[in-house]
Amino acid sequence: LQKAASEKPDLIVLDLMLPGIDGLEVTKILKSDSKTLHIPIIMLTAKGEEADIVAGLELGADDYITKPFSPRILIARVRAVIRRKDKSKKDNDLETIQIHNILINPRKREILAKNKPIDLTFTEFQILYYLAKRPGWVFTRFQIVDAVRGDDYPVTDRSVDVQIVGLRKKLGLCGKYIETVRGVGYRFREKP
Repeated sequence: LQKAASEKPDLIVLDLMLPGIDGLEVTKILKSDSKTLHIPIIMLTAKGEEADIVAGLELGADDYITKPFSPRILIARVRAVIRRKDKSKKDNDLETIQIHNILINPRKREILAKNKPIDLTFTEFQILYYLAKRPGWVFTRFQIVDAVRGDDYPVTDRSVDVQIVGLRKKLGLCGKYIETVRGVGYRFREKP
């Protein structure tokens, strides 16, 4: 329990039958602590009765696997739980950003540049938000496409360049904050 709070693992695989403490009790403690509340838990146990499964899931386990199990199924379920966690984190990571003369409100999908509303396409908005969340960081075109559209989206490097040109134009004088890093990609300027 102490390691989970201090090291914050990506996921916990937990047996119900632990020496000294029941796995259900561990789940209850982890899910009631703000430091460990968001860590996904997969219960892996020989207890396969319906009541055990329901109790584990109702206490906050994200999945429940009974023994004997296939290692490939365990790996697939771990990946699925982490994917759901990442998507949930992405969905909850919508903070309003105010940087230089630009205000970006992702919940309302609004952009104000020098207090003037700017109309952006979906992709332009996503690119601006992605870059502005990490001012000073340099991102490759591939990283930008992956963050904005996903790695299975068919797009060329030059598509990002076209979006950046349109974005800079729409932002007017504030477009200068999106900088080209030759041979690499783009960054949002850290200092005005």
